[in-house]
Amino acid sequence: MSFIGMQQVPTLMVGEGCAAEVGRWLKGRGCRRPLLVSCRALHGTCQTLMKLWGTDGLEFVCLPEVDAEPTVAGFEGLRTRAGALAPDAVVGLGGGSVLDVAKLLAALVDRPEPVRAVFGIDRLPGRNLTLVCLPSTAGTGSEVSPNAILLDEATELKQGVISRHLVPDAAFVDPELTYSLPPAVTAATGFDALTHCIEAFANRHAHPWVDAVALQGIRWIGGYLERAVRDGSDREARRYLAYGSLCGGLCLGPVNTAAVHALAYPLGGRYRVAHGVANAVLLPHVLRFNLEAAPDRYAEVARALGVTDGGSVEAVARRGLERLVALARACGLPRGLAELGIRREDLPELARSAMQVQRLLRNNLRLVTETDARAIYEAAF
Repeated sequence: MSFIGMQQVPTLMVGEGCAAEVGRWLKGRGCRRPLLVSCRALHGTCQTLMKLWGTDGLEFVCLPEVDAEPTVAGFEGLRTRAGALAPDAVVGLGGGSVLDVAKLLAALVDRPEPVRAVFGIDRLPGRNLTLVCLPSTAGTGSEVSPNAILLDEATELKQGVISRHLVPDAAFVDPELTYSLPPAVTAATGFDALTHCIEAFANRHAHPWVDAVALQGIRWIGGYLERAVRDGSDREARRYLAYGSLCGGLCLGPVNTAAVHALAYPLGGRYRVAHGVANAVLLPHVLRFNLEAAPDRYAEVARALGVTDGGSVEAVARRGLERLVALARACGLPRGLAELGIRREDLPELARSAMQVQRLLRNNLRLVTETDARAIYEAAF
């Protein structure tokens, strides 16, 4: 068995109301002028929290304009503006896109190189600013991961910066921040988190420590996602979705994802399909492709999803795939690529683009060729 590296967030607070502690934590670190990075949809939440945190003597400056699918050009514009504000810390409050931008700003706002220069693994020299992340969705797990993703307009692909320097100094996972999420966003981000956990468990580099976290995340998300979509005020469901998303984020550093994410990236790059939606549509088809490589693993996934045990491991695993399809339908997610506006004639080019995401494809339990990728897209169409 191979070893794994664990670069985990030093301070992790989890539970309802923990967001209130951010100001005290920053003051304890000697911060005086934090930059709050967020999005327009969270304007009211930002104002409330800045007022609360300001009682600790902090002078917040705000950059509330991160797009849902941030691009390289968009990030560079935000970096110029952030630098002019001269912050001594960065606080990210939002979904995965916001947190990824906040992480990159904390690392690059005082450095000269363009963000494209650090795309890839371990190419970031360091980070000087204190970094805090608060997720407002139960989805990406970015608040505890070493990953940050931007859409590169030049390649129409999402590109990743993977570095231990992107692991925040503190993460505050407060389920109350997710209460206002609409059903469609709850469903999409929930499937993103579920995919993180499944792909980390059924992975060429799977590890027993990560297995335990991934399976618990699958149990929580599989058990509570539909409830949260149907009733956003269901506090128990919101709580355990947040916990499940956190599990997925904890898996990303040591193991990461695989072919589902690799094939989802071109859909976001070319068609601007929301990442969680792309994952939900592709997930059962990639898992069906992978099934022969690790039926025991996929049977464990099925059991974590609540599937009744019995029969061969292959039969149990296939019932797990059926459960994923049923869950996506119950959450109102699209049934196939055609519903997303994808054109069948574009599938060959999508397959070629997916093959560029080798950092994830090499984690997959089965080798994925360009022909395989096209067949998976066809099955998902």
